[in-house]
Amino acid sequence: GLSREVREKLSRARPETLGMASRISGITPAALSVLRIYLKKHGKE
Repeated sequence: GLSREVREKLSRARPETLGMASRISGITPAALSVLRIYLKKHGKE
């Protein structure tokens, strides 16, 4: 899963794409992989 810190940063920034998310300070490659898998399974909500 995602760390609380990563979830908070994503919640504040609300990136529209994984590319935008990758530019957020503190978002790790592992966190991006988790997001990619989640979005693939659940789609954009």
